[in-house]
Amino acid sequence: MNHKTGMARLWELALRKKALVICSCVLSVAGVALSFTPFFAVYYLIRELVRHSAAAGAPDTAYMIRLGVLAAGGAAAAIALNFAALMCSHIAAFTTLYDLKLEFTRHIARLPLGFHSENSTGKLRKVVDENIEKLEGFIAHQLPDLAGSCAMPVITLVILFAFDWRLGLASLLPIAVSYLIQMAAFGSRNARIFVNKYQRSLEDMNSAAVEYVRGISVVKAFNQTIYSFRKFHEIIRAYGDFCRGYTKEFEIFMELFMMVINHVYLFLIPVIIFLSGRAGDYGAFAFTSVFYLIFSVSLSTPFTKLLYVSQNGKMILSGIERMDSALDAQPLAETPRPRTVKEFSVSFDHVSFAYTGDAAALRDVSFAAPQGKVSALVGPSGSGKSTLAHLIPRFYDAGQGAVKIGGVDVRDMSSDYLMSIVSFVFQDVFLFKQSILNNILIGNKNAGREDVIAAAKAAQCHEFVQALPKGYDTVIGTKNIHLSGGERQRIVIARAILKNAPIIVLDEATAFADPENEQKIQKAFEELLRDKTVIIIAHRLSTVRGADKILVIDKGRLVEEGVHDTLVKAAGRYSRMWEQYTRALNWTLARPVE
Repeated sequence: MNHKTGMARLWELALRKKALVICSCVLSVAGVALSFTPFFAVYYLIRELVRHSAAAGAPDTAYMIRLGVLAAGGAAAAIALNFAALMCSHIAAFTTLYDLKLEFTRHIARLPLGFHSENSTGKLRKVVDENIEKLEGFIAHQLPDLAGSCAMPVITLVILFAFDWRLGLASLLPIAVSYLIQMAAFGSRNARIFVNKYQRSLEDMNSAAVEYVRGISVVKAFNQTIYSFRKFHEIIRAYGDFCRGYTKEFEIFMELFMMVINHVYLFLIPVIIFLSGRAGDYGAFAFTSVFYLIFSVSLSTPFTKLLYVSQNGKMILSGIERMDSALDAQPLAETPRPRTVKEFSVSFDHVSFAYTGDAAALRDVSFAAPQGKVSALVGPSGSGKSTLAHLIPRFYDAGQGAVKIGGVDVRDMSSDYLMSIVSFVFQDVFLFKQSILNNILIGNKNAGREDVIAAAKAAQCHEFVQALPKGYDTVIGTKNIHLSGGERQRIVIARAILKNAPIIVLDEATAFADPENEQKIQKAFEELLRDKTVIIIAHRLSTVRGADKILVIDKGRLVEEGVHDTLVKAAGRYSRMWEQYTRALNWTLARPVE
């Protein structure tokens, strides 16, 4: 996906709702222009009073009332226009954010599992919750401010030069100096490097925080503190060191900028003293000088706003780059002529695969898993069992060879169709913070309540669901509603039963279940696996003794294939694994010798 870069990309996103944004900017400029009305009114009001104080006769009361009304009306109109500008900009901002977040989440949902393995949850969460969210501030507040702040110096300079060009020039000098200071601080290469480091530091801290929260039970169980979670602690310290360094780097620039822009009158006073001796009409010059001194106080506002717009713009640009890097990640290619199948055997034909930058995880693997049969993948940790299972639904694409269902390469099927014919039951159970009904309905959104209950009964979870306060409408994780690991596993099995896909990929889920839950899960599996093509990633060899085919994977290669009894007699890799497994079953905790 080709994107514009830098400010061009920022403006492209900000102007998605062009009409609203332009309307907001125009209203903001009009509001700024009207905000000067009180200054003019006060100027002419004081002039009227000064003129009549030196001469006989009373001031023109009606004229002064009109000036007062003009000042109040101008201020009220400026507030109303500013409010209207913010209304337009907020509507544009929230609509843009809604669209962007939908686009981003839809895009990452289409990306293969490999992308999510390489990009942490904390990093992606930061893109959605912070990087994209910062656009709201830019569109809703900073764009109208930018338009008004750009118009205000122009209007200000016109006013300053209209009354006395010499004092106007003196007022312009500190503004120019402030601008040069700002450019020196935030326009440098070091500033851009600092912003990128800042974003990376936040991403690292978010990722570490998610990991820490997920592992909080272990930290608590062993009475540890944050300091024991070394990675998280070091990242927090690194972030703190970076922020201190960033602050010190720009401390002098910021102090100089604020000192100059907030004290324009210090530049005016020497000029006023110098010019006062040459003034033809001393009274008029004194009055004009007082006006300039009062007016100079308001000059800092637009330029301070421009400073913050510049600073935040760099942060937003860095966040947009991170969003675009995820949007540039391409989903797996879809075939223009997708095929379907009538038979659901699974076969691997000389498949090799390597993760990005790693050594080969699979090497020339070939086997067939017949329809309606159970095929078990066994092997030591890291042998490639899970990688094989992940290639079936195209979580990744094979580097060489082909993965086929019913004789058709999975790359020749549409992703939606492929996902409709494959179900997954993994050991890591995930349930959404929704009702149990909705959690099961994820398997088939078109199913009815009775279908859900039937699936729950088949999965051996109807009984405990009915005992919950609101039955199937109970929301998991609220009001102390928590399920045990076995109960959560059976909910997931009910989801798979409701989907009723012809192919089941099963990460053997009873490895850590207690005996009671294991028996119920096994009963649920009997219903789930009936007449299906089943591929089980086995952790306990006892659970695959009855498998129709056992595939032994070691170091990414298929080293043995057959049924349990044959493989045990073959005295190969499986036989050694079985011997180690049975020896472990007979192990007991011995009483220490005194």
